[in-house]
Amino acid sequence: MRPPRPLPSRLRSDAATQEGLVNKAQCDAAGLDKHAVARLVKKGTWTRVTRRVYDTDPVPVERRQRDDYHDHVRRRAAWIGMLAVPDGIATGACALALHGVAGLPADLVPEAARPGGADAAVGGGGVLRRYRAFPVERYRGRRIAAFVHALAQALPDLPRDAAVAVLSNALHEGHIDQDGLRRVRELLRGRRGAARVHSLFCLVDGRDASPAETFARLSCIDHGVPPDGQQVTFTSGGVFLGRVDFVWSLPDGRYVVVEIDGRAFHSGAAMLADDALRQNGLVGTDRLIVLRFPAARSMADDDGVGREIAERLARLGWVQGTAVGTSVELGG
Repeated sequence: MRPPRPLPSRLRSDAATQEGLVNKAQCDAAGLDKHAVARLVKKGTWTRVTRRVYDTDPVPVERRQRDDYHDHVRRRAAWIGMLAVPDGIATGACALALHGVAGLPADLVPEAARPGGADAAVGGGGVLRRYRAFPVERYRGRRIAAFVHALAQALPDLPRDAAVAVLSNALHEGHIDQDGLRRVRELLRGRRGAARVHSLFCLVDGRDASPAETFARLSCIDHGVPPDGQQVTFTSGGVFLGRVDFVWSLPDGRYVVVEIDGRAFHSGAAMLADDALRQNGLVGTDRLIVLRFPAARSMADDDGVGREIAERLARLGWVQGTAVGTSVELGG
């Protein structure tokens, strides 16, 4: 049997920068006709994702092993939209995924717009948006909605916690500042769902170091125990003990501190070592009650971590209203 002809280098390059995806126009440009494409699909080497779009990775999406798996799936959705629509521009949540924003839902619907709001077919469950003219940025030879406009496009369709997490992450990572937030609010005026989104801005906090922290903080607020402090550094006799995610001050002078394990978003030996060092420093004093929750627990589709924290605080006699600053000295 004749061995299969290797893919043209041009097509391999396209796939490498598009989360493994290519479209019919790229196949044609690389000299791969529809019969060759059909053979690749029949053999299972490629998968037809939607009309005109193919996945060159033979491993099913749900079985792929990669550190950035969830980000890969989100970016892949964005590329499906752009490749399925001639001259497609990534918009909304798909554009945000390509901008590198954290906090988006795991499964994004492919969406794109065409210049001037022209009609086009997306297929495969994708959505073609018809927006008035908006600024765009270049992304790997394609175009995506500029950051602030992408936020305004995406927010009305995001669940509450995801919307707050996306905005908090955008602030934390420096994608936008307070002026940027005001611009987003202005762009939202008159849009469907704008009133609901406007009510969420008071929950946004750039101190959240990860979406897991945002989800945990919102869960605590929902259960009546908003943190007294966030990103607080503890020292004892001038010696650094640790910097913690959330703090509650107890009437007896002790503190409940909560750490959200962020390894759902970061990984590696350095992170593990840092976690252990912080844990050892914090539990070495009787003034701190340390609770730790994995990121997956804080983002669960139930009560999150708020219920458990609220129950613990109730037993310890916590009273709301004592603000904790960014640093606390416990004394030598």
